[in-house]
Parts: sequence; C-alpha cells; structure tokens
Amino acid sequence: MTSIERSYRTSLPKLLLLALAMFVVGTNAFVIAGLLPDIAADLGVSPTEVSYSITSYAVVVAVISPLVSITLARVPRAVLMAAGLAVFALGTAVAASSDSVGWFIAGRTLSGLGGAALVPTATASAALLARPERRGQALALVGAGFTLATAVGSPFGTALGGAAGWRTPMWILVGVAAVLVVLIPLVVRGLPVSAAISLRRRLAPLAEPRILALLATTFLMIAGFNVVYIFSSAVTAEATGGSGALLAVLLLSYGGAGVVGNLVAGPATDRIGSRLTAIVALGGQVAALAVLTFVESSFVASVVVFAVWGVAAFAIAIPVQHRLVSVDPDSAALTLGWYSTAMYVGIAVAPPLGTAALSLGGPVALPIAGAVVTALALVFFLTAYARRRGPVLPTGGLSPELPATPEQQVPEPAQRSL
Repeated sequence: MTSIERSYRTSLPKLLLLALAMFVVGTNAFVIAGLLPDIAADLGVSPTEVSYSITSYAVVVAVISPLVSITLARVPRAVLMAAGLAVFALGTAVAASSDSVGWFIAGRTLSGLGGAALVPTATASAALLARPERRGQALALVGAGFTLATAVGSPFGTALGGAAGWRTPMWILVGVAAVLVVLIPLVVRGLPVSAAISLRRRLAPLAEPRILALLATTFLMIAGFNVVYIFSSAVTAEATGGSGALLAVLLLSYGGAGVVGNLVAGPATDRIGSRLTAIVALGGQVAALAVLTFVESSFVASVVVFAVWGVAAFAIAIPVQHRLVSVDPDSAALTLGWYSTAMYVGIAVAPPLGTAALSLGGPVALPIAGAVVTALALVFFLTAYARRRGPVLPTGGLSPELPATPEQQVPEPAQRSL
C-alpha cells in the first residue's frame, strides 16, 4: 500500500462522517416536497403556504454562506461544522414540533442558518482531508451525501412520513444531527483555517459577461427544476391518488435515475464537451417536463417520465460547472461560490413561481412553467459561448484546486437541490 493510499484510508472515516452530515442536511431540504400535503393538512394551511418555508430556507443559505466565510474565517472548521449542525438540529426540532405554519417556517429558516455554516465548510474540508492525487475522490465522496439525499433520503422520508406522520422523519434527522454534533469535533480535527478574502476579490468574477450568463443559466435551471419538484405531489395527484407511498416511488425513480445521470455527465463532458452535454441535458429536462403534462393521470407513465427527468436534471450541473471553471480557471473557486449563490436563489424563487402557475392554470401549468424556464436556461447557456470575454478583475491567483474559503467548494446537489 502506498503512502497516498494509507493517507486516504486514514481520512476515509472523516470523509464518511462529513458525507453523512451532507446527507442529513440534504434530506431535510428535499423531503419537504414529498411531505408538503401532509404538513399543510396538519397545520391547517395550503401546500403553497408551506412551500414558502423552502424560500426562506434557500434565501438564508444564499445570503449567510458568504457572510459566514467572511466573519468566521478564523474559526476552526470542525467547530464551525459542529455549531452549524447544532443550529440545524435546533431549527429542525422547532419545525417538527410546530403547531402553526409560522413556527414551521421559523424552524426551517433557523435550520437554513445551520446548513449555511455546515455544507460549504464540509465540502471545503473534504478537499483538505486528502492529498492532491485523491482530492477529486474525496470531494465526490462527501458530495455523494447530497446525491443520496435526493435518491434515497427524500423518497424514504416521504414514505415514512406517509406511514408514521410527517414529523417522524424530521425527528430522526434531529437525532442523527445531534450525534454528529458530538462526533465531528472529535474525529475531524486539525484542519487549517481559511484566509479572509476581500469583497473586491469576491466580486471580480462578475465582471466577466460569460460568467454572468452561466450564473443566469444556473438560476433558471434550478428554478425550472424546483417549480415541479417542490409541487410534485400536486403534479402527480391524479396518478398517485394522493398516496404518499406512490409519490415516494416516483421520487425514488427520479432520484435513482438521477444517480445514473450524475455518473454519465462527467465522462460525457470530457468526451463531447460541456456545450453538447448541457444542451442534451437541458433539452432532456424540457422534453421530460413537457411530456409530463400529457401523462399526469398514468402512474406507470409518470414513473418512466420521472426517471428520464432524473437522468437529465442530474446531468446538467456538471457541464455548467465545467464551463464556469474553464472561462477563468484562476478564479474558479470564487466563481463556484457564486454558482452556489445562484443555485439557492433559484430554489428561493421556485415556490412563488409555482404558486403563480397553480393559480393561473392548476397543476398542469407547473411542468409547463418548468419547461419554459429551463428553455430560457438553455438560451443563456448558449450565450455564454457567443459572448466575448469581458474584463476580469484580479483575484489574487486563487487556485481552483485549493479552496480559499468554505463556500467556494460546491457540493453536487442537488439541484439538487436544496
């Protein structure tokens, strides 16, 4: 066994612990879509009112993550992750014990504060736990926590919520998070703290028109996806008959196929390029959402469409991120930080956009809205190739391989979302 292999094996328990933390936070974010009707019925409000908890969660993450890296740059990473998990557990407990939608949204917002501290810090820590030769594997392993949250956590949480009540999966997440609060400071220690980065350096990538076009692509593709995913219970109500178990099957079909899409997107981007890969993936999401409007009464057909949608949706992020990095490799870390912000802004916009679509045309309008917004994302992506390079302010020679601040390493989400 080489020294590199021994080093990676020594770090593996730490990486798995961080992956579990990502899984917990990701499941908490994604499972709300499946539990939406049960939460609304229990709290005596409409599903659209509950959906605004997703907006508050996403806005908090988008705003607080950069602030955490600026104000808490000198705090040890293990301490920051444990504190984030503690706040996350407290917020989730408030949401799980709430008897009104106001308290539920307040709890979700508080859990978003914890997630804003944990997720980017855990991702950046993954890169520091492995040698350069294994850094990609370390990032993939920790990021897999988010992927599994969509593929497994969300559908099984939905099924458990349907069988034992929507509060049950949330209390389980609180329990796991509480255990991680104790374990992470004990196991993940000795990581170097990050250096503070000035506001000027953070804003530097935004001077490049192609980066702006790609950030618009990210915002639109995430919004288009979540308009349907968040309201999937309404979109598929006729096919599932309102059954939480059948909805869980649809989400499992989506998530399982999404893992395939995520695995295929990387090699495809390397072989045929980010442009063609993104065109196929974005076009696939547009097509899948368009077809969904015609099969909403058939459960079997919906399973197939959700699977196709999952492959396409999970394949989008990699070529977009690849293109972002290739535009200006020296500022890749900062650019990926803005990618994360654009992603969460897209999530935040999806609930009000979905509510508007529902009020205008009912559930059938949701996939139509998602398809239109995704088509706009494709247009912006293509303009990122057509636009000429703009002036790029100096970023201080940041390396795309070494994260300077926590939020600059972005997990494979999810569009994953949330």
